[in-house]
Amino acid sequence: MRETATNLPATGEDSTSPSDQPVRGAEEEIAPVAASTPRSEQPGVLFVCVKNGGKSQMAAGLMRLELATAGREGAVLVSSAGTRPGSKVNALSAEVLAEIGADISAETPRQLTPEAMREAGHVVIIGAEAQVQPLEGVQIERWELEEPSERGIEGRERMELVRDEIHLRVRELRERLLG
Repeated sequence: MRETATNLPATGEDSTSPSDQPVRGAEEEIAPVAASTPRSEQPGVLFVCVKNGGKSQMAAGLMRLELATAGREGAVLVSSAGTRPGSKVNALSAEVLAEIGADISAETPRQLTPEAMREAGHVVIIGAEAQVQPLEGVQIERWELEEPSERGIEGRERMELVRDEIHLRVRELRERLLG
């Protein structure tokens, strides 16, 4: 169970460092290189996994539940996405969340986009499989969860353990985001 947090610099072909920009005359107006999605003053978090059908949806549902329970509903912009989204939310994930008052049954997996990352400002990658390109100004952390199936635990019991571990981490993140 390892957690890392970084504020990663931009990399790759989309770099906008001064050395990558054309030289302009002093009288020329400089336009932004690329339009960015404006970030609200409200804190945001985007939970990411590969399919956006299980763990990231669970984390988003649990964050919404935690905010509502604390009387802070809407205090954090909460979203989720996948690097290769599936077609639907995992039924067992939705079922074990419903047991504790979080409803994700109507959610739909979404594709991860740079705009969604910028809008949230804080990205939590759940698991080791999802790979996310860093963006300047976006804080990224990864939650590597214990996998119960590696101990022979499957089905409902596995999903409850995953839910409970994510829930603990979501509570801690809520405190960090809201102070």
